[in-house]
Amino acid sequence: MTVVRHEGLDLPALRRFLDTAGVAVDGELRAELISGGKSNLTYGISDDSSAWVLRRPPTSGLTPSAHDVAREYRVAHALQDSAVPVARTVALCEDDTVMGAPFSVVERVDGRVIRSTDDLDSLTDTEIDSCTEELVRVLAELHNVDHRAVGLGEFGRPDGYVTRQVKLWAGQWGRVKTRDLPDIDRLHAALADSIPESPAPSIVHGDYRIDNTILSHDDVGKVVAVVDWEMATLGDPFTDLALMCVYRNPALDLVLGMPAAWTSPRLPSTGDLAQMYAVASGRDIAHWDFYLALANFKLAVIAEGINHRWRVGATVGDGFDKAGEAVPAFVAAGLEALKGQTS
Repeated sequence: MTVVRHEGLDLPALRRFLDTAGVAVDGELRAELISGGKSNLTYGISDDSSAWVLRRPPTSGLTPSAHDVAREYRVAHALQDSAVPVARTVALCEDDTVMGAPFSVVERVDGRVIRSTDDLDSLTDTEIDSCTEELVRVLAELHNVDHRAVGLGEFGRPDGYVTRQVKLWAGQWGRVKTRDLPDIDRLHAALADSIPESPAPSIVHGDYRIDNTILSHDDVGKVVAVVDWEMATLGDPFTDLALMCVYRNPALDLVLGMPAAWTSPRLPSTGDLAQMYAVASGRDIAHWDFYLALANFKLAVIAEGINHRWRVGATVGDGFDKAGEAVPAFVAAGLEALKGQTS
């Protein structure tokens, strides 16, 4: 029998862990790579009667706080009975000796993921409108969750969140940069000099867009699960909204290594998405240009992190070689947004 080996995954060790955690395994464990590590390594795990998803950090080239599977597991666990659809949580392992890194296991949700423009092109305009409205509605629902009531009162440090974000992503740039870019230093300085007062804190996803959701097979206007919670925390909800909007930048195609669904001109504009959110959430959005600039800054650093991991051979799968080309585009968009900043 041919044994298929997956980097960062030890199926015998996983089975021992699941047995210890009280998770019944029926027959032989099987695995398939779902995502090769632009964020975390994601594997589909199955036996003869169940299907799960296992997430673990990349094997090297990590950026601090950007691959926290324990964080995403805890927030998903807290949201189990909320208005935000999430996968059922199964088990969390924080012992590095089991498989070389922490990992989480959740139930695999059956549904449809829209990743590429080809996926999107299978939808009618009416379906796209329904899907977009649902995506914005779910984000608004997340930001309206009472984080204390679901047990996340100590999940993050919302005071000074935006200030820390500016500092965090500047620090991560210093860790992963493969070249000097004076414009990113300009963008950082401008952001640091114009930090606004934040609204009341909420749970923020930190990476919200269409392909980080699973849609119903029968109705793309229904989200059956929001996934990829590794960046989640308590903080400023407008950072979440702005990131979702900035993902509309065509430079995202370079980061994801394909023509991304979320960059398609068939979807609403950044301004339209923000207006839809304002209506769905009941929030007035202030300092919008700042938030757009910060989201571009964050994406520039994330793209450079992917570029760094690809250059040192720490990525698994294809589509990583162009991510570095996206960095100047995001930086330029961030600087452009700040030109229109108003108080």
